[in-house]
Amino acid sequence: LPSLMFEHWQRLLGCIFVLLLFDGTQKYNPKAYSDMSDGRSSLPDEARSAIQAIDDIIGTDAGGRGMKNLIVPGDLLQASIVFADLEYPSHVLILSGFPCCVEQVPPTETDGPPGALALARAAFHLGHQVSVVTDDCNKDVFAAAMNNLGWGTSERLHLECFPSQMSPEDEERLKNLGDSCALIIACERAGPAQDGHCYTMRGISMDQCGLIAPVNKLVEMTSPKPFLAIGDGGNELGMGKVKDKVFAHIPNGEKIGCVVSADHLVAASVSNWGGYALAAGAAIVRAARNSKDGQNGDYLQHVKIWISKCLPTEQDEIDLLQRCVAKGCRDGVSGKAESTVDGMPLEVSLNCLRSIKQAAG
Repeated sequence: LPSLMFEHWQRLLGCIFVLLLFDGTQKYNPKAYSDMSDGRSSLPDEARSAIQAIDDIIGTDAGGRGMKNLIVPGDLLQASIVFADLEYPSHVLILSGFPCCVEQVPPTETDGPPGALALARAAFHLGHQVSVVTDDCNKDVFAAAMNNLGWGTSERLHLECFPSQMSPEDEERLKNLGDSCALIIACERAGPAQDGHCYTMRGISMDQCGLIAPVNKLVEMTSPKPFLAIGDGGNELGMGKVKDKVFAHIPNGEKIGCVVSADHLVAASVSNWGGYALAAGAAIVRAARNSKDGQNGDYLQHVKIWISKCLPTEQDEIDLLQRCVAKGCRDGVSGKAESTVDGMPLEVSLNCLRSIKQAAG
């Protein structure tokens, strides 16, 4: 009986701590969250090892851009905990869209939609309402990506698109999204540099081309709510957390580097891979919570169940990219309208997805 009373009070104190942490008067504190006294952040060693193995898989710098220098040790783990432990049902915003093919219509690249939809899938199966947020110029591609998914409902999965020049009605719609959400995740989302412009890796200002909607304002509008970000080149929203490393190690980094910081940043060779990794990390954490809470089955059984829910199949990804390319989506490196990502054959991304699932258990 004394041990039960102690556990009751320990959990009660943990709940009070969380209420104080998110009382709306201070910024989300990543360290405080990871040190929560009720033990919810504690994970078995095998779960931590699996997430670290996944971090290693996505961080090989396969594109040769220097992204290894942008990795924040432990941030994939912490982002996974935040994502998996989000109270449900909540509203999750997923910001994506990098219109770097500025001379094409649409200017959307193939890195972004698959990762964003993997995160949407995970958020949906974790019990949340999901809104994918992008620019008007990316609308057709993301709408195609979200078509025929085989999961999701119109009540809990939405596409929200905004123009580069916002009307008062658009501003109100953006504010309502920010007010209603509990978590923002950016995956391959263009982010503002020191001068306020959003640049391609080649230093072309996408906003001066009229392509970028100011949805990055959601990050400031929603503080102190947590903000997770995924990127591969330093010019994505959230990369401000490592801006000094972007300036030092990424070509043209001082010009193109995003200065908006994420609470937890997942740097990956390809942003889509980071989307897979965070979805897998959340699945692993949720599996660990379920097994700890004494639900049916052991930890590895729960991992298999949650990975199958939160991650797409290889055929899912093949079909998704085909739908995107059919709407004019292009490889951001080669500029070709084909199912390649960042200049690499689709099979490279499928191999990464396969490796992530194997590492998860």
